[in-house]
Amino acid sequence: EMVDRTHRELTAADIARIADTYHAWRGEKDAGEYEDVPGFCKNATLEEIRKHGHVLTPGRYVGMEPEDDGEPFEEKMTRLVAQLREQQAEATKLDEAIAANLKGLGYGE
Repeated sequence: EMVDRTHRELTAADIARIADTYHAWRGEKDAGEYEDVPGFCKNATLEEIRKHGHVLTPGRYVGMEPEDDGEPFEEKMTRLVAQLREQQAEATKLDEAIAANLKGLGYGE
């Protein structure tokens, strides 16, 4: 549970997941097979770490957890492109209004 924007309070389940993942990563007997989980864990190679200038910020390696909002990709893209076009049209109108206002103040062409 997020306590605030930058602090998370780990539950017993969170702690167990972290511990289980660690033991699997170490290859411990009966710990199961380790696998990378986007947004949670990644077994970064030395070469990957070298490519990132030896910066160990987790987000550079772990990535983000895939988000499933239930909306099919094609529908979502169609909706987002339409929304972008509306916003671009509105931006053009606002640019014209700003230019007209500046001209009215003697600062336009």
